[in-house]
Amino acid sequence: MDKAALTKYILDKFAGKVDLLDTGKVEPVFRLESDFLLEFCRAINSDETLHIDFLCNIAGVDTGERFEVVYSVASVKNRIRFDFKIAMAYENAEVESVQSVWPGANWHEREVWELYGINILNHGNLTRFLLPDNWDQGYPMRKNWDAPDFVRMPES
Repeated sequence: MDKAALTKYILDKFAGKVDLLDTGKVEPVFRLESDFLLEFCRAINSDETLHIDFLCNIAGVDTGERFEVVYSVASVKNRIRFDFKIAMAYENAEVESVQSVWPGANWHEREVWELYGINILNHGNLTRFLLPDNWDQGYPMRKNWDAPDFVRMPES
């Protein structure tokens, strides 16, 4: 399935619930609401045309105006790949865990929680693995993060 066919299939299957973003140069990128995340993940995993069986990555993004969580997924069997994202306000930022669909989400979700402070609902093991256990200096991937020994580099 090429990019155009994949895009059309997803937009038709999830009409009104998924928007296409024009940022995907090689693979399509979609936006969806956080309350649709788990249903969408289950559907793309079980759909025989898509059969999204591999979670490539989950990444947190601080745009300066809001948080985004970006999911990169693929089907090894069907040789397709695409990304989708959830946008949320800074205050009380949270998304559902997708571990029930892709167990490998565990570490990715913990990283998003640990470095951005985005709460992962129903994760079950949000514990630190990158920062020291006694870390109390905030979330280092946030654009507004500051710590006593942190030297901000000038913008280029």
